[in-house]
Amino acid sequence: MTFRSLCNLLQDSVTPFVVSVHAKECAAVKLLIQKVLEQLMGRGVSVDEEQEDDTALLQKTQCTISALCQWYKTVTKERRRQENVNYKCTQVSPKRKENLAKNDLPVVVIFKDFEAFNSQVLQDFILICSRYTQELPFVFIFGIATSPSAIQHRLPHSVSSLLCIEVFHSLSCTQHLASVFDKLILNSQFPFKLSSRVIQVLVGIFLYHDFSVQNFVKGLQFSMLEHFNSQPLSVLCCQKHEALLSAKILSKQNVERIRHLPSFMRYVETQEPQEQVRLLTNDEHVKEVCQKLLKNLHTYHKNYYPILQCLHSLTSSLPKFPLGKHIRELHVSCIEKNLWETEEYDSALQLLVRTKRMNPFEVLRSQVIDFIDSLVREYLTPAEFQPLNEVCYYSSSGVLRQRLNVTPRTSIQAALTHPFYYLKNESLKTNTGTISSAAPDLCIVYKLHLECGRLINLYDWLEAYVTVMSAAEDQDTNSEDARFIQAVSEMEFLGFVKSTKQKTDHVARLTWGGC
Repeated sequence: MTFRSLCNLLQDSVTPFVVSVHAKECAAVKLLIQKVLEQLMGRGVSVDEEQEDDTALLQKTQCTISALCQWYKTVTKERRRQENVNYKCTQVSPKRKENLAKNDLPVVVIFKDFEAFNSQVLQDFILICSRYTQELPFVFIFGIATSPSAIQHRLPHSVSSLLCIEVFHSLSCTQHLASVFDKLILNSQFPFKLSSRVIQVLVGIFLYHDFSVQNFVKGLQFSMLEHFNSQPLSVLCCQKHEALLSAKILSKQNVERIRHLPSFMRYVETQEPQEQVRLLTNDEHVKEVCQKLLKNLHTYHKNYYPILQCLHSLTSSLPKFPLGKHIRELHVSCIEKNLWETEEYDSALQLLVRTKRMNPFEVLRSQVIDFIDSLVREYLTPAEFQPLNEVCYYSSSGVLRQRLNVTPRTSIQAALTHPFYYLKNESLKTNTGTISSAAPDLCIVYKLHLECGRLINLYDWLEAYVTVMSAAEDQDTNSEDARFIQAVSEMEFLGFVKSTKQKTDHVARLTWGGC
């Protein structure tokens, strides 16, 4: 994702000649050069379609840097002529115009996984390219996962001295995650919201499983899809103007759904008896109240996020981070409980006001902290206290965890127990407790092992397998032993059994319970 964004940025603002290569595709220098030429000449940078067709027919024997030089001269010459005609076009960025004026469009080669490349291949490629620097302005970008010293470890001094090395660091995964939070979750303009438990599930998967921002965004997209699919009142989860229009035309069924919302029921309980009767019997009055509550909900979000940012700025640098190091941690604490009632909040305030003597500045600071404390108590109330919060907030953390963080064992057991649902073979349909001889060997062996205890006698297991297979017609009995051994090996690979030193002719069962 980072390299793709980098490629797009370079192509838009610096040069169209950007190549990205993987180590697995470049086992030899010839393959590396061929990959570079193929990506450059197939990227639509040729002058016209006729020339593009000619470059597509380039023979592998012509895949040399000298051939690239000739192609580069032809393309840049024609591009320079075309750009001179449209030089004042607003579509061209200032940096791009500067490069065009210098006639200096570099050829950028991105090595995504630098450590995985063969050292000799890199050395030869750099040495070859160094001979053409007057004709081709090469720029290499090495994607290094360890440290910049990897260049010195992989390349000898005679090669690394040919490079003008500059080090830059990409943003970490957690910084990308913080950016996603700021733009999507901690944004009053984005009507869809996540409950504290849903955020904890998504962040937990991110931190403890894959560190993938892309998967985090997919989880957010799934949450949104599930919310709009399972919550009929999500028609009100939109921008303020659209939500008010939708509230005016709510159907009778949706009005009843609003009456059954837990937050709306709590709101009704706080009203006067006469108002309660109207809310429970008059649909038009419910629509009017719904519009007022939606306005209040949007106002709540509009006030909530600036105060949250302000509180985070004050407390993020405190020792031991009593309210969390990241704003997402503070946000989760605020939407699930009254923050000012926690020990962590009291500890943070004590650290903020602690001083040896009260000079005018400290007095003013104390007043500011008291003012912010009053804002926190007024505006950072939990979201579940807001009427109609169910309209915007997705809270089904169990469904989300089940979909995004599935257990492989459950899926494997379901496939081995009910192979029909996966193979769609009518002969595999069986009654509960029976074993079909037409099932794959692994399924038969798995079902037989469910009937055994902690230790499984291999000979008894084999005899049971042979008994099941004897019911099948046109079976090669000579291969039954080999097929059984293979099935047991697959069971061991999947983690259902393992060999044991207690008895050499037994295996130990590792799992209990089935589907």
